[in-house]
Amino acid sequence: MADIKSVDRIKLERYLSMSGGFVCNFSDRTFRDFILECTGVDVYGQGYDEGGTSKANRFRTFWKKESNYLTAKVLLEMAKFWKSEKEALPSAFTAFDPSLYEDCLKIISALESNTPITDITALQPNSTDKSFSILAISIQESIKKNEPDQALDRLHTFVTKYLRELCSRHSIAFNKDTALHSLMGSYVKFLQTNQYIDSGMTERILKSSISILEAFNDVRNNQSFAHDNNILNYSESVLIFNNISNTIRFIDSIEKKIEDTKKEQQKTEVNWEDLPF
Repeated sequence: MADIKSVDRIKLERYLSMSGGFVCNFSDRTFRDFILECTGVDVYGQGYDEGGTSKANRFRTFWKKESNYLTAKVLLEMAKFWKSEKEALPSAFTAFDPSLYEDCLKIISALESNTPITDITALQPNSTDKSFSILAISIQESIKKNEPDQALDRLHTFVTKYLRELCSRHSIAFNKDTALHSLMGSYVKFLQTNQYIDSGMTERILKSSISILEAFNDVRNNQSFAHDNNILNYSESVLIFNNISNTIRFIDSIEKKIEDTKKEQQKTEVNWEDLPF
């Protein structure tokens, strides 16, 4: 169900001319085609007439049934479409209201960002590997569609690639068969050895992530689309995604700290050959 507040719903309906059962200037056929092309959903299919059979009522039912992602996607395209229609034929419709249009864009933007994964931006590749970027985009799309349960296998691959890159960067030994939790264990040991962790509590949290990632191996193998499995339920998938993204966000901050420290050290190093004696 899309999270649209009542006051925002009123603005959207007013902008899209949804009084009297209409939506913009769509016919039944063009309305159906527009929604189908944008989202893959047939609003003239079963269940979308629960609130009534008019275009406006079908669209309201779509908002109730579909995710924030899909609702925001079709609303954005429809808002832009209606703007262009009004500007092209100003005498045929009520005047275009730029203020209301901007309000609708803000509502749509808030809807797009309202996902159950609290830190989606943390899931960024830490190398220039093209396949890594494609993988990250694929995962983010699943999150935006509110389908984290369908991306658990890709999340596992992402974290594996992410930790391998860290190990390579710091000359930590591993091979292609090194398990995900072992990669994490080696990396945490590297942080401990080089005293990059300031508190005992942080150290405990990172150590606990080793066993968490070991359990993630089982989820990937037995409760994700990596194989012919019944996938894990939505709520637990959200929990896993949030835990992983929070861990990666923290590791990114540690890596920036390491990089900044190395730069400072390089600045203070003396090049004896450059001295004038």
